Amino acid sequence: MIGYGKICISDAKHIRYKRKNGGQAKIAYGVANAKLMDEQGKLQQIMIRKAGYESQARNLVNGTIDVPKIKECKRAVDTMKTMQRSQMMNVHVAEKNVEAARLKLNEVMMERKTHERLKEQAFEVFKQEMQYAENKEIDELVSYTYHEGMTETR
Repeated sequence: MIGYGKICISDAKHIRYKRKNGGQAKIAYGVANAKLMDEQGKLQQIMIRKAGYESQARNLVNGTIDVPKIKECKRAVDTMKTMQRSQMMNVHVAEKNVEAARLKLNEVMMERKTHERLKEQAFEVFKQEMQYAENKEIDELVSYTYHEGMTETR
C-alpha cells in the first residue's frame, strides 16, 4: 500500500468507488424525480377528464333528460374517481421514492465530502512530515559541515 500520510492506494480506490456511487445516486434521484413528474402529469390528466365528465353530467341534467347518457356519464365520473385515487397512491409512492433517493444522495455527498476532508488532512500531515524530513536533512548537513570545518582547523 503505497501512499502518503494515512492515504494509500486502497483508499484511492475506495474514493473512486465513492465518486462512482455518488454519480449513481444522482442518476437514481433524477430517475425517481422524473417518475414523480410523470405520475403527477397522469394524475392531472385524470382530474381534467373527470372535470370534463362532471361538466357533461351537469349539462345533461339541465337540458332534456336522457337517462342512459346520464347513467353513462355517472359511471365515467365514478371510474375517473377510482382512477384518481389509484393515481394519487402512485404519486405518493413516487414521492416516497424521490425522498429516499434524495436522502441517499445527501448521504453519499456527505460521505464524499468527509473523504475529501480526510484526504486533505492526510496530505497536510504528509507535507509536515516531508518538511520535518527536509529540515532534519538540512540540520544533518549543517552539522556535518560544521564538524568538518572544526576538524580542518585543528
